[in-house]
Amino acid sequence: MTQVLGGFAALNLHPNILAAVIATGYEEPSAIQLQSIPVILEGHDMIGQAQTGTGKTAAFALPILSRIDPTKRQPQALILAPTRELALQVATAFETYAKQMPGLNVIAVYGGAPMGPQLKAIRNGAQVVVATPGRLVDHLRRDEKVLSTIQHLVLDEADEMLKLGFMDDLEVIFKAMPETRQTVLFSATLPHSIRAIAEKHLRDPKHVRIETKTQTVTAIEQAHLLVHADQKHAAVLRLLEVEEFDALIAFVRTKQATLDLAAVLEARGYKAAALNGDIAQNQRERVIESLKDGRLDIVVATDVAARGLDVPRITHVMNVDMPYDPESYVHRIGRTGRAGRTGRALLLVTPRERRMLQVIERVTGQKVTEVRLPDGQQVLDARIKKLTSSLAPLVADAEASHGELLDRLTAQIGCTPRALAAALLRKATNGQALTLAEVEREQPLVPTSSPRERSERSERSDRGDSRERRAPVPLAEGRARCRTALGARDGIAAKNLLGAILNEGGLIREAIGRIQVRESFSLVELPEDGLEGLLSKLKDTRVGGKPLKLRRYRED
Repeated sequence: MTQVLGGFAALNLHPNILAAVIATGYEEPSAIQLQSIPVILEGHDMIGQAQTGTGKTAAFALPILSRIDPTKRQPQALILAPTRELALQVATAFETYAKQMPGLNVIAVYGGAPMGPQLKAIRNGAQVVVATPGRLVDHLRRDEKVLSTIQHLVLDEADEMLKLGFMDDLEVIFKAMPETRQTVLFSATLPHSIRAIAEKHLRDPKHVRIETKTQTVTAIEQAHLLVHADQKHAAVLRLLEVEEFDALIAFVRTKQATLDLAAVLEARGYKAAALNGDIAQNQRERVIESLKDGRLDIVVATDVAARGLDVPRITHVMNVDMPYDPESYVHRIGRTGRAGRTGRALLLVTPRERRMLQVIERVTGQKVTEVRLPDGQQVLDARIKKLTSSLAPLVADAEASHGELLDRLTAQIGCTPRALAAALLRKATNGQALTLAEVEREQPLVPTSSPRERSERSERSDRGDSRERRAPVPLAEGRARCRTALGARDGIAAKNLLGAILNEGGLIREAIGRIQVRESFSLVELPEDGLEGLLSKLKDTRVGGKPLKLRRYRED
């Protein structure tokens, strides 16, 4: 921890921002952060030449947040990004770093989403606006004063913006802001067009340039899986069924996530424990020793808690949550494949995180192969294989040592040897599902499609083609489907509905099934048992300032 405090504390960040940085698990400032943060904190205009994946988002987010006044309810910082995906990624980073700054709000502004809520959020005083140029110009046409209070401007991936034809939009945006603003420009390359922008709109800028070093992890077999964000725990359980591992470390982003996932794994019979920054040193040492000697098989950890962890038994690393940057990814998967050994690394990727996957591949210089989530048949086959392996060594002399007992038991019970063997198998497997129907009922999981399939479906959705009409997926036994009038057009995501129901309903995460967010409504699977009481508890719940109003959904 001393290293973490020393590295970032020396940069004179706001104390609340520093605390948030430490909580994310960053260990040391990257080269671009080390050089850029002091320059931006001092208020200079700056040109930063750095590739995506070098930590440049934090390089401008941390100093800008340190200079923002959360008590002023007005837009103070504007970050322009070339694509919707990058805008969402940057907005998420700002929200992460601003967690300990009460009153600070971040809004992502991009095409394909309703304009009304975006403009309202800006007018209501969101201090940080992360936007794509085209959509921001649309807002300026409605309200030319919307950027009049901006004090800090960042052009992220400026060369990409120009490639996408945003030069005219950028000129409109520059004119709508005060000339006294601070302007920071990041670009992987500096062609003539970028230099022309800098000469025209930046005042005596400082220059920072970082060369990207390719990192390699050749001893480790890497694979990624596309999953929905609300199905990560279910996906982890399926993967653990089919992966043949000795010991495994699973990485998540937050301390609470380590506790949540470890509890889920323990409930399923795995020898698992959490490892996070709140755990005392003596307890941390016990966890590591237990992992080394086989008393534990799985550790769920944050980045900072796993620093320096070297356990020869670790054959697998599972990135349950996407790391913040490629360097963190390399550090994580380096927990396996050490000292000449081989290892396997799995990365769960949600649809909005595909861009970071591409960055990881580019920085490491290696392809992270896509694999599919195991289906019910694969889970069943894996369970039977494990059972076969455990029983095979016992068969050799079993008849000689227990044959007479078998005859006696079948006579006393009045059953066939086959019936007795089946009963003993049921006991040996502790009632574990060993038919395909039972496995699929026990672990309902909607497969996630490939990037191309999801992209094509998203395009159809944008055209209003079928998003509202597609049929709900079949319900799992013991669940009821409920409907709310809140949907994507209200700026609602599955995580918003999940958080509200967990907080107000007093449920555990596993009690809530699939959440489907449509354009004008959403569907949520809740426990059938006690449903009316739960709906009564949730009657006054609000999400995004709007009433949830969950009702049982009648599909006929």
